[in-house]
Amino acid sequence: QVQLVESGGGLVQPGGSLRLSCVASGSRFSISAMGWYRQAPGKQRELVAAITMVGSTKYTDSVKGRFTISRDNAKNTVTLQMNSLKPEDTAVYYCNAAPGSMMLNWGQGTQVTVSS
Repeated sequence: QVQLVESGGGLVQPGGSLRLSCVASGSRFSISAMGWYRQAPGKQRELVAAITMVGSTKYTDSVKGRFTISRDNAKNTVTLQMNSLKPEDTAVYYCNAAPGSMMLNWGQGTQVTVSS
């Protein structure tokens, strides 16, 4: 059973940066396209960024040019570098398999709050 543990969230001022990490236990990680998702209060969970096993990436329009997703298959880690953060980026961030892949059990997520 793959377990996902997200970390790196926190409180940051607008324009600031955070680096989120997701560590996955279990061997399925290396064959899965992975994604970062977020859920803001009162809103549905949305896909923010995704990366294939070979490193191809895609982003939702609102984060293009500001967020960068990467992965290290040897370390079972997916990272989301978030720059130029905006208040509307405030949400709980989760990692999981990308849409179209078999979803894993959701972790606890990591809270990102962008506020002055």
